[in-house]
Amino acid sequence: MSLVKLLASTMICMFVAACAGSQSDYDSYPGSAPGDKRVGTTGRSQTLADQKREGTLFGPDGFSFLGEDNNQQQGGGTGIGVNSFLWRASLDTLSFMPLNSADPFGGVIITDWYSPPETPNERFKITGYILGTALRSDAIKVSVFRQVRVGTDQWTDAVVEPGTVTAMEDSILTRARQLRIDSATAQSQ
Repeated sequence: MSLVKLLASTMICMFVAACAGSQSDYDSYPGSAPGDKRVGTTGRSQTLADQKREGTLFGPDGFSFLGEDNNQQQGGGTGIGVNSFLWRASLDTLSFMPLNSADPFGGVIITDWYSPPETPNERFKITGYILGTALRSDAIKVSVFRQVRVGTDQWTDAVVEPGTVTAMEDSILTRARQLRIDSATAQSQ
């Protein structure tokens, strides 16, 4: 009699386990997500799978508020979010100016005001933006600000010569290409 009970309970457990489905099946079930949010033109209830596709607090690959997504591969660390050759070349090219801030993840370099020794009555400030991970001319943008002295400790904005921005961007790109060639040469040796 106890063998029959054991066999029956085992069969019931297997039946229930077979009906349960996987987590991804549950995630795809309409209404599995908390709240009353509707999706698409049909207005169906949002699923957990829809919610995961929407992303997290800071976008699809951003900070996960309730934990990590188990389906994502975890890297061995964090790197900079921009082209490393452009980043290094920008720092090298702007190294003659005092650095105010540098954000390698956002790709922004901001210098402080700099007065060239040959023209002490004017000063410059540069902001460099690295816009992508590719080493291309459209991945770098430079903004140059110029001020001239109008009195003791008084400065007014002035026009920057048209070729200055292009010259800075070209200088950064040339240095980045040089760094890339040097890197490839060092790896092949």
